[in-house]
Amino acid sequence: QAQLVESGGDLVRPGDSLRLSCAPSGDTSNYYVMAWFRQAPGKAREFVAAFISRGGARISNSESVKGRFSVSRDRNTLYLQMNNLQFADTAVYYCAADRRSDARAYYYNAASYTYWGQGTQVTVSS
Repeated sequence: QAQLVESGGDLVRPGDSLRLSCAPSGDTSNYYVMAWFRQAPGKAREFVAAFISRGGARISNSESVKGRFSVSRDRNTLYLQMNNLQFADTAVYYCAADRRSDARAYYYNAASYTYWGQGTQVTVSS
């Protein structure tokens, strides 16, 4: 059974940077698409970024993310670089992945993903 393990979450101040990592354990067969979602208290899970095999990086169009976040992938490890963190970035960040090629078309939709990590907490506080 494939598992995804996130790391890198922390308590930071506004303006700080963090890099989250997501690494698979168990079955490490290649994933067609890997992504980051986040969920703040009382809010729905939100797409943040994805990396698509033979397609490259995709970042959410949300104004809350654009220009500050970037995503990269090294083999099956996914990274999320977050710069100039704001209070609104406080959330649990989840890694998701799927091996089906058709998951690439709907990379922004949480329902496209079979595998999920447990999440890593990012808290931005002064």
